[in-house]
Parts: sequence; structure tokens; C-alpha cells
Amino acid sequence: MTRSTGRNRDIGARLPLALAVLDSTLGPVHVAASADGIRGLELRTTPEAFAASVAKRTGRPTQPIARADLATRAMVHQLEVELAEHLAGMRHGFTVPVVLEGVGDWDRRVLAGVRDIPWGATAGYGELARRIGSPGAARAVGGAVGRNPIGLLIPCHRVIAGDGTLGGYGGSWFGSREDLLALKRALLAVEGVAVRGR
Repeated sequence: MTRSTGRNRDIGARLPLALAVLDSTLGPVHVAASADGIRGLELRTTPEAFAASVAKRTGRPTQPIARADLATRAMVHQLEVELAEHLAGMRHGFTVPVVLEGVGDWDRRVLAGVRDIPWGATAGYGELARRIGSPGAARAVGGAVGRNPIGLLIPCHRVIAGDGTLGGYGGSWFGSREDLLALKRALLAVEGVAVRGR
């Protein structure tokens, strides 16, 4: 196995990320990818806002998917297939790799806990805080969940309020609170989960 040198890592960190917009039953899905995985995914945004967000978080330039290498295009195609299967209720987990870049240690810890919530299940913010060994940190967990840069693949829609209601959804995504909660409700419905209103 070849190890990359510090210089090679620096060069890799400057390589552009490919941006694509995929069609889905939920509307456009904005994706940032590289040959080794998906590095960003948002549903409610604009191409310009998504590109700016990805560039700011990762420190990388971006480019259209049409200019990307074959491996990156294959990665995005794999995601497109898996996403369609997921939204049709035929896929209970994604195999496409996720690469968290430009994310702090706390957020990584919380998002690892989110990834452990199985298909068809939910967890409250406080419950998730306890699961990751930080009881009493429900509000901080909520902040990390809201900053999730790779929605759906890291299933933050499965994190709900402690009283069993939806809580919030979408972090900085565009749309009204009602629109974003309707999206969260739809994602949970795909998994057979019905969450009561307030």
C-alpha cells in the first residue's frame, strides 16, 4: 500500500470537487463529489449557494460534473441509482462512500451517531446525545445535526424532538420551516415512519 506524502495530500486538497444536480421525487438534489466519495449533498438550495457553501467548507474549487474524471462521474451515477432506489423504498442503506471534509470533531462525533440510527427508526436529540456519551448536550447535538453537509446519506431526518414531534430540519437549506418539515416528514414516510404534529 502506498502512503501519500504531505505534499501529495496538499495537492489532493486543492483538486476541484465536481458538482452535479440530480433529479429525484423530492426535487433537485445538489451533490459535491470526488473519485473517493460524496462530499456534499443538499436538497433545498440553489446551484450558486451550494457551490459557495461547498467551497467555503472544504477550501476547494468546484467544477461541473461534465469536467470531472470518469471515477468521479461513476461515483455520482452510483449515488443517483441508490438515491432513486432509496426514495422508492427499495433500498434501506447507501453503499456510496461519504467523505466528511471541513467538519469539526464534535460534528463528526454527532454525525457518526446519526449514521447509526437504522432505517425506519428515529432518535431524539437528547437520546442521541446520550448515545454518543454526552448526556445533557441535546442543544449542541441539534446544532451539529443542522450543520450536516451530506443530508440523506447521513440521515439527519431520523433525528426528532424529544416529545416525539418532528423538531427542525434542513439547517441552512432554503424554504419555509413548514416546507422543510414537510420534506422531513416525506423522508420519514419513505421509511414507514409517521411522526405526530405538535
